[in-house]
Amino acid sequence: MTTSYSRYSRKEPRVPDAGPRGLLRQAKLDEHLPADHRLSLVYRIGAGLMGIFLVVFGVLGLTAQIAFWTTEENTVFGLNTNGALSFLSIVVGLALFAGMIRGGNFASTLNIALGVGFVLSGFVHLAVLETGWNILNFRISNVIFSFAVGVALLTFGMYGRVSGRLPHDNPYWQARHPGQAEQEQRLRHEARERQRELMDARHGRRERGVSPPRN
Repeated sequence: MTTSYSRYSRKEPRVPDAGPRGLLRQAKLDEHLPADHRLSLVYRIGAGLMGIFLVVFGVLGLTAQIAFWTTEENTVFGLNTNGALSFLSIVVGLALFAGMIRGGNFASTLNIALGVGFVLSGFVHLAVLETGWNILNFRISNVIFSFAVGVALLTFGMYGRVSGRLPHDNPYWQARHPGQAEQEQRLRHEARERQRELMDARHGRRERGVSPPRN
């Protein structure tokens, strides 16, 4: 898994036979490995960027001393808010910070889960926009923002995880195809061993003063 492998499977399933939960149980990122570290870095960046914005948005809303359940016009960064939405934004932002710190599968799954939550929130608040159920004081700009953040989190969380053409050094591909991954790893190990034996043989001939054969 430490060696870059450029071949792609053209007919591989997008999810493992055991389903998404099976993939989560099998694929464990090891950030000491290049491919795993690259994936985890993307998950961390996504969680960190969204988390920073949400925490700042929430803190500014609370420091403005906006009433908790007000439905009046109170904007921060062009988005309407109230005390409840500000507090919720801080909570979600801190959760994303936790994902950024932990990284790996946890950050990926958290990004996906919260991404789905933001998209659903956009649909729900679009439905209650002009009703008394709009307790978080949403406006159309908030709905658009909720969709945008949801899509962004889903994109970050699914990176390198759900594509149908993952490289064979990808830990999620290896979790989907354990037999083929083991075979390829064995072939790579044998190739390295043959190369090492060849180098040792050449080194031994040089020490004995024997010139290597020429083609």
